[in-house]
Amino acid sequence: MKREFLPIESADDPRIAAYRNIRERDLVGRQGRFVAEGRVVLNVLFSTSRFDAESVFLRENRVSGLGDLIERIPRNVPVYTASAAVMDEIAGFEIHRGILAIGRKPETSGEALLDTLPDEALVVALSGISNHDNVGSIFRNAASFGAAAVLLTDDCCDPLYRKAIRVSVGATLKVPFARFSDTAALAAALQDRDYPILALSPRGEIDIADVRRSPRHALLLGSEGHGLSDEDMTRLPTARIAMAPDFDSLNVAAASAIALHRLWRKD
Repeated sequence: MKREFLPIESADDPRIAAYRNIRERDLVGRQGRFVAEGRVVLNVLFSTSRFDAESVFLRENRVSGLGDLIERIPRNVPVYTASAAVMDEIAGFEIHRGILAIGRKPETSGEALLDTLPDEALVVALSGISNHDNVGSIFRNAASFGAAAVLLTDDCCDPLYRKAIRVSVGATLKVPFARFSDTAALAAALQDRDYPILALSPRGEIDIADVRRSPRHALLLGSEGHGLSDEDMTRLPTARIAMAPDFDSLNVAAASAIALHRLWRKD
């Protein structure tokens, strides 16, 4: 059956209201929707069963080159098309890629997610990380090193913010995630399920290079500004990444890549 495309000729068309002024609205947290952007991200969206898509919106001159992506889109998902001028007017800025979709996110509790993980699992835990670039990069690293899930405290930014999805190259759609009210609740849930927690900080006691992965492991990361609290540092095992003696600052996303690579390796 040939795919039907629905042309949009006016920015006022109510069918594409969800895409209007997405930079300002971004739809995060609004009726459980999110914006996915770009070919790579949409390929991830339509190759995972974790999310349903509400619609797809394409620049009309991109359609002919998107055969593989279009084949992935379920038949019940409408695909709208528009000229570059109309699409940009709708979005409120120039959409360079010309490839957008609206997805719907399910609600999953942190405890329920943990209970679905296999006996051997590497988990990433984030506390107070509010920078979308960092969250997106950490998800990308988590996917690269086989993390089974990412857990976030409520004061972390939304992984389904459009920029976070883009920076993650779709990893926020691939790696399961859920939220906890705070770090104490997150840590308690992990400990109840026999996950050793390793808190990463420049003040950590042991070098991450000396850590050996256990069948279950959780890596806890804090924000770049405040880091992990003194309470967290006192009650949890801690590790650091060895650096030059005259510099001890590493971006949290870069630090996550180094630590996850260490915990991913089984030697």
